[in-house]
Amino acid sequence: MIRSIFTYLLAIACAALPALSSQNATPESFLPGSVIPRVVTAANSEQSYALYLPSHYSKDRPWPILYIFDPMARGEHALQQFQHAAEAQGFVVAASNNSRNGAWAPQARAAEAMLDDTQSRFAVDLKRIYFAGFSGGARVSARLAQLCKCAAGVILSGAGFSDASPPSADSAFPVFSAVGDADFNYPEILRLQDTLQKASFPRWLRIFPGAHQWAPPEVMDEALAWFRVLSVNTNLEPRNDAFVAGQFAEAKGRAARYEASGDLLSALREYRQIAGTFSSLDSVAETRAKVDALEKDKAVRDAAKRERNDFEEQERMTQEVFAPPANVRSDDANRTDTAIRAEAAHQTLDLIRALRSRAQSEKKPERARILQRALAGIFVSSVESGENAFEKKDYSVAVQNYACAAEANPQADWIQRELAVARALSGDRKGALKALTAARDRAKDKNEFQEWLRQQPSLPPLQ
Repeated sequence: MIRSIFTYLLAIACAALPALSSQNATPESFLPGSVIPRVVTAANSEQSYALYLPSHYSKDRPWPILYIFDPMARGEHALQQFQHAAEAQGFVVAASNNSRNGAWAPQARAAEAMLDDTQSRFAVDLKRIYFAGFSGGARVSARLAQLCKCAAGVILSGAGFSDASPPSADSAFPVFSAVGDADFNYPEILRLQDTLQKASFPRWLRIFPGAHQWAPPEVMDEALAWFRVLSVNTNLEPRNDAFVAGQFAEAKGRAARYEASGDLLSALREYRQIAGTFSSLDSVAETRAKVDALEKDKAVRDAAKRERNDFEEQERMTQEVFAPPANVRSDDANRTDTAIRAEAAHQTLDLIRALRSRAQSEKKPERARILQRALAGIFVSSVESGENAFEKKDYSVAVQNYACAAEANPQADWIQRELAVARALSGDRKGALKALTAARDRAKDKNEFQEWLRQQPSLPPLQ
């Protein structure tokens, strides 16, 4: 299937494929201007996607299209982040209801089904194909763009490229990166900008207030507008002087506000990307002068050094939590491996609890964000380790990891549910009841919780 998606995506960039446009049609059920939660693909009834057609959509001309990948296959939820931008900038948007975190082959099948179906049904501009994803979906989007060499742009929200397939100059495409300032992947996204620069990727960065989440709709507005500026730059879209001038003015205004507030490092980044994007469209001599001056400013160099130190501190705190505890007694022949692991797990929980307490009591916002990022990273890493252990039916290890995740984020009711199931399967009835009680107390929808409880085959004795 990897070969299949590669061959298919590579083919859509070839000159012969525009003939697909002659097959395009818009059935009346696909109402432009409305989010359609589920469009079942014609070739495979098991594959579907959420769809949005701009209200002025017509099959009389080809339209740019954005393909979206959410880590939990929430097609409609993901698409809603783009609805306003798609309407304002004139993009068709399709978001997979099947692609989710996990093995590559199912993700590839979902992408292939969605691309094939949309390009058969709608008027798609094959020179303006874009991908977008959040978290694991961002890595899927980057990988698809690398394989097809057909992407006019990619939006990476909350994550960057896969470690197995880093950016490479032989497959460069425009990248819009978005990340929350409390996202545990914040250091990754910031470091990615330097890598993209070295590999000659057109790039734009936007940081927003928030944790590990889809960037908000206003950021998506900015992303699709940036792609349109690049399309004008490369003659994929007719010149629109008023539109370009408006985007240029907005970007300079943001940079000036960063500078006025004293956030000179953010101002430097903004001026750099302005100079790179608008250099062939408008005079950027003043912007380049700003870049030169800020690069020589000691305050900017000091801010960059502090940022690097913050990244290192976040990594250190995370590593300390997962490092083997140094004071767990393992030299006593009478102690079982289970007892040793239990003591180590208890100490790990104490470390997470202490870190959470520090985050809650920290008065300085910049320090609190570092602690929040570390906790979020611990939460996600623990969940992933727990899922891997659960799939292997190693329920005791799954319990330990889910317990760490629950300690890092006590308000997440769903992790309490996972912990309850793992404890029940490991034979810990009392612990399962405790987790179920916590999950019930935190559930926003009590009826939904009761329905979930009734459907759990491992929990009937506890219901």
